[in-house]
Amino acid sequence: MKQGFLACLQIFPAPDIMRTADYYERLGFRAVHYLNAAEPHICLYRDSIEIVLTQSKHKSFVPNRELHGYGYDGYFITDDQKGLESELEQLGVTIVRPLSVTDYNNKEFVFEDVDGRWIAVGKKV
Repeated sequence: MKQGFLACLQIFPAPDIMRTADYYERLGFRAVHYLNAAEPHICLYRDSIEIVLTQSKHKSFVPNRELHGYGYDGYFITDDQKGLESELEQLGVTIVRPLSVTDYNNKEFVFEDVDGRWIAVGKKV
């Protein structure tokens, strides 16, 4: 039997790709720049997370909660929600929803990034 999906990465269009990359580097991500590619982008790596930043033609990012009325713009899975929440707080990151158990039985917290994305960090209980 074939193995199914193994992983997923996030693609974040950014109005200012360098500003967004700098923000995530401050959070401990390693940035690899492909700005001379046919489709300029920056890959961000931390632990087993990968984010691909693409240069948006728009001047601002509109998060899912504004476009659709609710929803996150990314979801990272971890076994150490409390530790990561504490680390991000110490770095001055805005926590918009503190660590709690959701109505869909995930233990998670949500932070807001430099472009206004809401990123959940959690895992099933």
